[in-house]
Amino acid sequence: MNFPKVSIIIPRKPGGDVRALAGLTRVSYPPERFEVLVAYGCLPSAQRNQAAQRAGGEILFFLDDDSQVDPGFLERAVAHYEDPRVAGVGGPSLTPATDTPLQRAIGTAFGSVVGAGGVRNRYRKAGQARLSSDSELILCNLSFRREVYLAQGGLDERLYPNEENELMDRLQHAGHHLVHDPELAVQRSQRATFRAYLRQMFGYGRGRGEQTVVAGKLKATSLAPVFLLLYLLLIPFGTLEFAFPFLCYLALMGAASLAGSWSGRDWRLFPWLLLVYPALHLVYGAGMLAGLTRPRFRRQVCDASGIEVRCVKGFEEKL
Repeated sequence: MNFPKVSIIIPRKPGGDVRALAGLTRVSYPPERFEVLVAYGCLPSAQRNQAAQRAGGEILFFLDDDSQVDPGFLERAVAHYEDPRVAGVGGPSLTPATDTPLQRAIGTAFGSVVGAGGVRNRYRKAGQARLSSDSELILCNLSFRREVYLAQGGLDERLYPNEENELMDRLQHAGHHLVHDPELAVQRSQRATFRAYLRQMFGYGRGRGEQTVVAGKLKATSLAPVFLLLYLLLIPFGTLEFAFPFLCYLALMGAASLAGSWSGRDWRLFPWLLLVYPALHLVYGAGMLAGLTRPRFRRQVCDASGIEVRCVKGFEEKL
């Protein structure tokens, strides 16, 4: 097997622990063929870009600071790069079975068609390795050819989150291939509190709205949460017939919560899912409205100073 050099890049806020490093001590990839760079700062897009500039690997593999990998994840990823048309490879982010009922309810919603719709495969194992798009790939578990990444200018530093989605759109527009491999999975815990989950959903929606402004392209399906939110706000001013779809929505949320509890084999998930599903839709919709109408990059300048990239494992070293 060919073992190209790989640079693993992990962004982290200053002073924080990098829990992902523990899993990297057990990888089976030849230690002289990969390095680990931790980029400290408060602008993840810029942190990743600066680390990519410094990286010495042919492949850049981006992990989050809490991504827990399987020992053979690098071998599995680099095998897809034997096809020269492939510019990016990634896999899903799975919720650990040891998470709390709230965290597992969030993971269940993310991995369901009712909750995450067309992007649910970012959070579950489904099918075989295949050509894909940003709808199935996620930056906490995503790799790129370094030469292609740099040629495209890397991540748009105005965006966070959704910076990887915008880059992958550009890559596919340029004719490059992206691969989603369900077996190339990492484990990541969901938000520990409901308040943190609400902030996450607002941020995800705002990121999608800001990406839409940057790209100048609108995906119609992304607007579904916005339309739902606007519809619910208009219900008090409508007729009883106007409220009928809302009753159908409540029934769907109840059925999805029952199904999620059944599939998770834990009835403690049920009350959480009754909250998690509507919050996912409505708070995401509010965030997207904010991103579309008041994108942050129009009001503030991204300051990438103060970023520090540390090599915690070189190509000839052990972690």
